[in-house]
Amino acid sequence: MAQIKKLIEVALPLEKINAEAAREKSIRHGHPSTLHLWWARRPLAAARAVIWASLVDDPSSHPEEFPTEEAQAAERERLFRILEQLVVWENSNNEQVLNAAKAEIMKSTNGNPPELLDPFAGGGAIPLEAQRLGLKAHAHDLNPVAVMINKAMIEIPPRFAGMPPVNPEARTKFGADIEWKGAAGLAEDVRYYGEWMKQEAFKKIGHLYPKVQVPPGTRRR
Repeated sequence: MAQIKKLIEVALPLEKINAEAAREKSIRHGHPSTLHLWWARRPLAAARAVIWASLVDDPSSHPEEFPTEEAQAAERERLFRILEQLVVWENSNNEQVLNAAKAEIMKSTNGNPPELLDPFAGGGAIPLEAQRLGLKAHAHDLNPVAVMINKAMIEIPPRFAGMPPVNPEARTKFGADIEWKGAAGLAEDVRYYGEWMKQEAFKKIGHLYPKVQVPPGTRRR
């Protein structure tokens, strides 16, 4: 039986992947890294690209479909275009882009993609991106901070995927007819109850933190 080579073993659009991985450092709104400044966090773009390219077959593995080098190169370029779209931050939740990427994974794995285990998950970039690509992901770590981050990113949200929020404000504002995709309902509850907890804390201990007027010209540290 001929060896099946994956795309990552043959070629990758490294320039595009590197550019998007570097660009992530300037993104500070909605990026998981803002949960905690993890010292060795892997760029999400790179993690997404590596996982996808490790599962998708290189065209040279299917000479019956792509018998010539020219045909293989053309198919490889098509896969590159999917990958180049996949690593863009703005496409992180783009259903069209993700569905195209998932379709290639299913095609290369005969509809039975493997589960992913990251035994040293740290900031969770790898299991998060595996989950985004439709894989069942498992994350382990001995560091309790890492465990908490991974619970917040990859364990809890899937449990409430597609479910509406339960807080009374959202129920009154949006009603029961709206469709809640992904973790949008959970996010509404986190915002509502987070604000409630902040206000309750302010009532009980706010007097211990009086507001001060900083004199003009004073440097803030």
